Amino acid sequence: MKNITALTLLILNASLLSVPPALAAGDAEAGGKIFPRLCGGCHQVGESARPGFGPQLNGIFGRPAGTSANYVYSDAMKNSGVTWNRETLTAYLKDPKGVVPGTRMIFWGLSDEEKIDDLLAYLQTFPAP
Repeated sequence: MKNITALTLLILNASLLSVPPALAAGDAEAGGKIFPRLCGGCHQVGESARPGFGPQLNGIFGRPAGTSANYVYSDAMKNSGVTWNRETLTAYLKDPKGVVPGTRMIFWGLSDEEKIDDLLAYLQTFPAP
């Protein structure tokens, strides 16, 4: 009986190890198609990402606003007290000037929840270097 219990626990643990980690709601592949159209004119992601009109977005999750290297932020962004996470990024994508009044980001906002989820799933695939 002990052998059956031990074998059952072993199989259970092995099956748990093969479960992929939970990802953000949304479709990263779809977000990858949206990003160039909505964000890519100002922002970059990926191994060679650099700031342009906007900061590079690698590792944005967990990063305090206004702290990406090699980008000159507005005082509003530097002093916003915002740390980027799913909630703050969703709100910002919907209404940038409502979340950070005085931001220089020129973006009309995005109201489509599915597109926001897809963009956030895509951005999560780019960790900090």
